[in-house]
Amino acid sequence: MKSYMKAFGLWDYVNEDKQVPPLRANPTIAQMKQHEEEKMKRDKAVTCLYSALSDSVFTSIMHLDTAKLIWDELKERFEGSERVRSVKLLTLKREFEMLRMKEGETVKDYSSKLSELVNQMRLYGDTIEDHKVVEKMLVSLPDKFEAKVSAIEESCDLKALTVSEMVSKLQAQEQRLAIKMVMKWRVLSKPDT
Repeated sequence: MKSYMKAFGLWDYVNEDKQVPPLRANPTIAQMKQHEEEKMKRDKAVTCLYSALSDSVFTSIMHLDTAKLIWDELKERFEGSERVRSVKLLTLKREFEMLRMKEGETVKDYSSKLSELVNQMRLYGDTIEDHKVVEKMLVSLPDKFEAKVSAIEESCDLKALTVSEMVSKLQAQEQRLAIKMVMKWRVLSKPDT
């Protein structure tokens, strides 16, 4: 929503409760037009917020008349107070630290779970960098990836390695391991002649 409001030049009305200054005495036509456009922006900001809400949420905030008041109420309702947000962030950080890839879990599933957790942390104001996510992946993989982890640590600049590059490397290793498993199974299940 923030990006949407910024794209239309409405964010100042939401974030700062920008007020439209009154017209000066004897305004020019251009000044009157500018004044009307600014008033419309203020109203558009309110309308944009209203239109993004469900009926039940709308009815509970329809008495608020500025975009700033609406935004602050929605933020409080859905994100909680600053204390609640910090507790939620702390919980997410703890979850991040404890997360490990399970045996039998695919790289895709694990990386999706990790990405979702990181995105939630970022929504609550954390500025976790990609290289920290890459490091987390390296230390939380099962033993079957140990050789690949060592190779990545020795051959790659971990600060420059992106999460998607890391996932690609691990998926390639996962496929190699699956092929080896199939080949081994075929050899073991082949009847003796």
